[in-house]
Amino acid sequence: MTVPIALAGAMAAVLASASGLGLVIARRLTAAPSSRRFDLTIRGVERDGDQQAIVLDRTDQTESSGVYTLLFPSGGWLQLSDEILDRGPGRVARVVTGTAPGFTPSTGDRGSWSGIYFLTPADAGLTAHDVGISTLSGIAPAWRVDGNGDHSTTWAIHIHGLGSPRAGTLRGVQVATEQDFTSLVVSYRNDSEGPHYGSGRSTLGATEVDDVDTAIQYAVEHGARQIVLFGWSMGAQVALQLAARPQHQPQIAGLVLESPVLDWVATIKANCARAGLPAVAGLLALPWLTSPLLARVTGLPASIPLRDLDWIARAHELAVPTLILHGKDDDSVPSAVSRKLAALRPDLVQLELFDAGHTLTWNSDRARWRSAVAAWLTAKMAAD
Repeated sequence: MTVPIALAGAMAAVLASASGLGLVIARRLTAAPSSRRFDLTIRGVERDGDQQAIVLDRTDQTESSGVYTLLFPSGGWLQLSDEILDRGPGRVARVVTGTAPGFTPSTGDRGSWSGIYFLTPADAGLTAHDVGISTLSGIAPAWRVDGNGDHSTTWAIHIHGLGSPRAGTLRGVQVATEQDFTSLVVSYRNDSEGPHYGSGRSTLGATEVDDVDTAIQYAVEHGARQIVLFGWSMGAQVALQLAARPQHQPQIAGLVLESPVLDWVATIKANCARAGLPAVAGLLALPWLTSPLLARVTGLPASIPLRDLDWIARAHELAVPTLILHGKDDDSVPSAVSRKLAALRPDLVQLELFDAGHTLTWNSDRARWRSAVAAWLTAKMAAD
C-alpha cells in the first residue's frame, strides 16, 4: 500500500510534535530546582489582642485543612493554624500561630503557600550542628542533631524530595529526636543546597543515591549502630535503593517513607495529568530518559534506569520493615502505588493513609502523623 505524500507528511509532523513534547516533559522533570512562586496576596491583616489573622483569596490551598506556612521573598514566614475563618465568597482568613523574628506582614505582601512548616532546625526547636559530607560530587551540607540516652546510636537519616529543600524533612526530625535518635539531615547533588554537578539536572535518584550512601558511611564512622532512613517523595526512592544495597543491610533497620515515589512511570503520568495533559503523554518522555543517546540530548549525564527504580517490580527485594505515610489526594505521586506495595508485602509494609496531598500528611493531621511514626519506631526498637 502506498501512503500519499500529504498523509506521510502529516504523520511525520505528528511524530515530530510528539517527540518534542516528550523532550519538554523530560527536561522539566529533571530541571534544576526553580525559584519559588510568590502568587498569594495578603488581602488584609486582622488583629484582636495578641491574635493575628491574615485574609487571603479563597483557593484550594488556602481552604486546605491542617497547618501550613506562608513564605515571603524577604525570607519572612508565617505559620498558620488549621482554623479557617470565612470572609465572604472569595476570601478566607487563617490565624497566625508563628512569625519569623522581626517580620511583620502587611496588606499587599505576596507570599507562597507551603507545607514546609519549619525553615531551620531552630524553628523546630532543635539544636543542630552544620557538617559537611564528602561525596564524589563535592561537599554536601548536612545538619546533625545529636540524640541522647540508649537510642543515640540509632541514627535517622532524612532525605528530602525533588525540588524541595532539606528543611522539609524537619517535620520528621522532631519525632526522631523525641525518640532520642541522632539525626542527619542531608543534601545531595543538584538540589540547590548540595554540590552542583555536571549539567545540574536531577537523575531522579539514580545518582543522588551515591551522595546519600556517603552519608550512611559518615553515620557509621561517627557511632551509628543502626539506621532508620526517612525518605520524602524522591527521597523515599533513594532510601529504598540504599536499603537494597547488600553492604548496608546490617545497619539499616527500617524505612519511614512519606509520599514515596515507588514507580517513576506512574508518577510521570500523574504529573502530566496534573498539568492538564493526557496522562499517557508521560510515556513520550520515557525514551528521553532511558535511551543513552536521547538522555544526552535531554542534558543528562547518562540514561536513567527507570526499571531499576520500580519498587512494585522489585517488591520481592524489600528486606526491612517499612512505614509508608501517603495522602489519598496526592495528584503528583499516586497513593494507589503505595497501596499496591503494601498489598504485595504485608509482612513488612505498614501503610497509613491521610486526607492530604503530596508530602502534606503531617500538615493535614500533625498529631496522627507524629503518633503513627513514634509508635512504629517504638515497636521497631522494642523488636530489635
